[in-house]
This record gives sequence, C-alpha cells and structure tokens, in this order.
Amino acid sequence: MILFPAIDLIGGKVVRLERGDRSRCKVYSDDPVAVARSFAEQGASWVHVVDLSAAFGEDEDTCAANSVAIKAICGVDGLSVDVGGGVRSLARIDELAGYGAHRIALGTVLVTEPGFAEVAAQGFGELLVADIAAHDGQVKVNGWRDGAGVALDDAVAQLTELGFKHLVYTDIARDGMQTGIDVQAYVDMANAFGNPVIASGGVASLADIERLAPVAESIEGVITGRAVYEGTLDVAEGVALCASLTAVRP
Repeated sequence: MILFPAIDLIGGKVVRLERGDRSRCKVYSDDPVAVARSFAEQGASWVHVVDLSAAFGEDEDTCAANSVAIKAICGVDGLSVDVGGGVRSLARIDELAGYGAHRIALGTVLVTEPGFAEVAAQGFGELLVADIAAHDGQVKVNGWRDGAGVALDDAVAQLTELGFKHLVYTDIARDGMQTGIDVQAYVDMANAFGNPVIASGGVASLADIERLAPVAESIEGVITGRAVYEGTLDVAEGVALCASLTAVRP
C-alpha cells in the first residue's frame, strides 16, 4: 500500500479545501517544492498533486504558477508524482508527461467527454489514472461543483471497459474534514472496478489507515492532505504503516 501525501495548488501555493469548497481555502505554504522535498525526506515515494486552479478554470496567470510548481515538484529526487486537476486535453497530458509526472489523473472528462477519455486511454495506457469524486452516489465534476448526472456505479463500469488500471476515489463529504473514512465504500469501489483503489477523503490519523488493514487487498494506496499539514498524521509513520500492510497482502 502506498501513502500519497497531497499537495493541492492554487496560484502556486499549497492549500487545502473543505469538501472541495473553493471559498473554504486555507494556505499552508508558499513553497510547494519545499513541501514535496519534506515529504520525500520523511520517506514518501509518491506525492499526489492537484492543480485546483485548472480544475476551477481560474485565470491564466494562476494556472501558469501551478504549472511552474508542478514541473519543479516532478524534479524532486526520489519522488514519483501523481498529478491531476483540469486535465482536459491530450496536449496537457503530453505537457505533464514532459514534466516527468509518473501518473496523470483524468477526472471531469471521464464523464463529460467519454470519447476523449477513450482516446486518451488508448494513447497513454497506464500513465493515466481515473479520478472519480462522488457525493451520495452521484459523480461530481468541474472541481466537484457540478453534478454530472451520472451514477457512481455506472461511471466505474465505464472506466473498467476503457481499460483503466488505477482509480482514485474521493468521498467528497469527508474530504478535508478529518472525519475518518468509510472503509466499506472503498471495498465496494474496488469490487466494482476490478482492481485495488486509492482511497481519498477523511483520513485523519494512523488509526484510519489501520482500519484498512483487513481490506488491504482492495486498497492500492491512501491519499492524505489536511492531516499531514495539521500534524495529526506523521508522514514517516504513515509510510511505514502502509508498507507493513502491503507486506501482508495476499
């Protein structure tokens, strides 16, 4: 199991939102590269980077500042980067791959432009990650602001048909709230997807990761954001715990 410390970016700054709400934003650092290096020094091998400015369709300068930060984070030694947020073109996928990203997440376009998602999946294969966020069983898009009119189960079935092998599933109701995780939801998602999933939303402490131990075969990794910035989850301890759970997977 992989621990993915999260770096969410707005205008080149490291932030966290509550339940994806842009108006409930807290800035944690003006130096995202230093944050990434800190995670690497604590033993993290992966980092989950989200370009919130692109996801929200913000102005060009704000998005450009994020791109500069993403490129620099991709250059941090010993760190593999999973990046997403507002990836809606083959050109952007190419650009992020050129930065050195190891995985690139597609979100909104998976449900709003299934034809594009199919072409991207065929062209980029396992470089791509499906990133699905839902609330009350309904998929949310455009920075989680809008309903897609698509049931979660239907969206996941489509991803399987397209050949995606990696899936980040975010429980919006818990994201950024440090309220704990819904273990069964991730098990159900893994069963529907046919592969282990990456759990995101509500991870507040080592205890939440420990709750995944009985279902470790269903979990590829865990994304944690606010908890590492607020100090309720130590990255080094989280990495070690995830590694121990990996060791007991069948």
